Amino acid sequence: MTDDGRIRCSWAVGRPGPDFDLYRDYHDQEWGRPLRGGVALFERMSLEAFQSGLSWLTILRKRENFRRAFAGFDIEKVARFTDADVQRLMADTGIVRNRAKIDATIANARAAAELGTSEELSELLWSFAPPSRPRPADGSEIPSATDESKAMAKELKRRGFRFVGPTTAYALMQATGMVDDHVRDCWVPSPR
Repeated sequence: MTDDGRIRCSWAVGRPGPDFDLYRDYHDQEWGRPLRGGVALFERMSLEAFQSGLSWLTILRKRENFRRAFAGFDIEKVARFTDADVQRLMADTGIVRNRAKIDATIANARAAAELGTSEELSELLWSFAPPSRPRPADGSEIPSATDESKAMAKELKRRGFRFVGPTTAYALMQATGMVDDHVRDCWVPSPR
């Protein structure tokens, strides 16, 4: 339970400090809510890849900087990034400056552009959403990867996507409402 009397998933509470509202609002308003559309999903896929090995709070703090740096995650624009753009991104202190993750984001934009319209990325990703299941009782019942996230990662890799392994794919599924991993007592309404 938090200061507003609402029960939330354990990862979204107990984080005193100036970033508490940022984390809580992400949990309450975004995480686990169905998200569709190629650009929106490309952004989340990219941010999940940048988060790998870091705190999600780090990514939330820098999200607006990522949006500016990566042209609003417009797939066609990012797909056309050049070596000069990579150098610009590596010098941008407002984002996570990891060369492998920057290169992967550009490669992923190119792979997404190969699908055709940006909506085809949305359709591809959502094709791996499993049937609805009961919410977990607590965090111990939440897996780090599933058969569906393994299949998604394998298909994305086959299509040229990078930095989207089964764990990152599952985090993407959680964040975009493909699965509902809010715990049973969490106040956030079930999206499906």
